[in-house]
Amino acid sequence: MNMWINGTWTKSSSGETLEVIDPATEEVLDTVPAAAPEDVDQAVAAARQAFPTWRETTAVERASLLHEAAAAMRAHFADLSRQLTLEEGKPISENEEEIDWALNTLDYYAELGRDTRGRVIPSPEAGQLSLVLKEPFGVVSCIVPWNYPILLLLWKVAPALAAGNTVVVKPSRRTPLTTLRMIEVAFQSFPPGVINVVVGHSAEIGDHLVRHPNVPVIAFTGSTAVGKRIAQLTAGSMKKLHLELGGKDPFVIADDAPVEAAVEAVAYAALINAGQVCTATERVYVPRPMYRDFVEALADRVARLRVGSGLDPTIDVGPMMADVYRSKVERHISEAVEKGARVLTGGRRPPHLHRGFFYEPTVLTDVNHHMDIMREETFGPTIPVMAYDAFDEAIALANDTDYGLGACLYTHDASRVRRFYEHVQAGTIWINDPLTDNYAGPFGGMKMSGLGRELGHEGLEAFRQTKHVHWDIDGGVKDWWYPYGGPTES
Repeated sequence: MNMWINGTWTKSSSGETLEVIDPATEEVLDTVPAAAPEDVDQAVAAARQAFPTWRETTAVERASLLHEAAAAMRAHFADLSRQLTLEEGKPISENEEEIDWALNTLDYYAELGRDTRGRVIPSPEAGQLSLVLKEPFGVVSCIVPWNYPILLLLWKVAPALAAGNTVVVKPSRRTPLTTLRMIEVAFQSFPPGVINVVVGHSAEIGDHLVRHPNVPVIAFTGSTAVGKRIAQLTAGSMKKLHLELGGKDPFVIADDAPVEAAVEAVAYAALINAGQVCTATERVYVPRPMYRDFVEALADRVARLRVGSGLDPTIDVGPMMADVYRSKVERHISEAVEKGARVLTGGRRPPHLHRGFFYEPTVLTDVNHHMDIMREETFGPTIPVMAYDAFDEAIALANDTDYGLGACLYTHDASRVRRFYEHVQAGTIWINDPLTDNYAGPFGGMKMSGLGRELGHEGLEAFRQTKHVHWDIDGGVKDWWYPYGGPTES
């Protein structure tokens, strides 16, 4: 497959290629061109050239094209879901959910984008009109990770296009195939240059795209370390940054929570996509009196999860994306055990799976905040569980982190619910229903988890800038203009 630039499939000027690996088999799925900085320049130039016409395209026409793209994705639903499973690894049921969420995001922003362009505000005097207008920025760079490559892409592309911007997309070099296939089936009817895709090494073309003087907006999802680098690279250029970064999300179990239901909720929240989710539960806090019963039930539940290829519909947990990420999980577990933690289940590579980047879902007890597994983002299938004595202590433990993306609570006590959502420093709070997104609900983090919000009205506003227009319709001379001392003789 080639890159998509200015409405045509384009080869890389470097002549180099990248291999895309199936994480379940470690086999090469396909190769894609590795873009050079010159290809990025070409894509940005195409997007910049297309911008004036696209911004003047009516909101209704833009909405129609977004709806057409969503319909095309529905028509290729099975194809896209299978391709995503091959290159990304998570169970096909999770990838079907990702494709469904992604295409519905197109429909959501198609309608939201044509709902309003601003507002009329009261004017200082009669005979005047004051308008607040919302306008697109221009070229938006959309840089997305490998864990939800289609969903996180369309959370950016859909509102950016609906607002009248044009885009240059850089997918992860590990998962570009479904993105390119989606462009092929769903976006070829868009005017040339409105959407462009370049694939390559982040250190080369990613940096070039971030620094590019004709790209005023950077929309990025990925690690906090890379988010910091983007902020440093753009510090002198006043670009609009939209950064959804890492997390170390807590899950607090209250003492009134039914153990069986809470165990099911934690297992899902921690292990979806093998824990490779920015909002995955990475720390669990349980009241001390119910701690032993809870961890034993959790270990029993996790031990019964089935690990294997995501193409197998009976599988619960797929592979990790690459060996480098699995090795980080192993380091975190090893360091925790050295400091006194115990592994109740998991903690190893599955002995029956000789190929693929698999790791057994792991439950750890006797953990504390001096361990990396309770402080650094692990991004893998681990569930470290810690006891607490009072609910306020649990809130303090939940906040004891540099991150603030999401947090979960299981309780039916309304007073605890209110204390939790009022005092926990996180962008999304889930009560009894973890990791459920809402098209109309803004998503993003606090502290080191990023800047800006996706989804909802806030997700559209992220790609619009505000202009105030003050219009005196009659245009007469004002009595407060010069001279201040009254009329003077000419």
